[in-house]
Amino acid sequence: MTAQPYIGAKIGQYDLDKAKDEAFSYGIYGGVKFTPIFGVEAEYMTTNKEDFTKNMLDRRKYEADVYGLYGTAEYLFPGSNMYAKGRLGVANNRIKMQQRLYNGQVVRGKNKQSDTNIAGGVGLGYNFTPNAAVELAYDWYPKVKDIDYNGRDLKAEGLTLGANFKF
Repeated sequence: MTAQPYIGAKIGQYDLDKAKDEAFSYGIYGGVKFTPIFGVEAEYMTTNKEDFTKNMLDRRKYEADVYGLYGTAEYLFPGSNMYAKGRLGVANNRIKMQQRLYNGQVVRGKNKQSDTNIAGGVGLGYNFTPNAAVELAYDWYPKVKDIDYNGRDLKAEGLTLGANFKF
């Protein structure tokens, strides 16, 4: 097998720990399979603005951007077009918080927090043709600090549905 490049798009949910709402996520990804099992993959994913907190004393919104580079491994189930996929690598998770109300006082503040660390995911895919597939994946991203509340770590994870096309 020669190297097989692919490109795809995905949509899903981004779940930031302690956030009131999950954000809608969307992004692009691409990679190269060097063997039927192993390859590399890069992604960019972003989200819409969602409520982190929303009550009478505290109102904050968040949005995220993720840039990642991963090694991938796939297992094609015998006699089927379905496969399992895992990925492990490094990602940069950037969270932007927008403060509107804090302790009942109107404020206009923006905070950014990011971390680059180990990230990965697992999923299932289905090859509709040799050149087109869909994938359902669970991914975890680097934790970020919530600088407004004692600097606790906020976990970030997501569930996505993607489609890719192989060249």
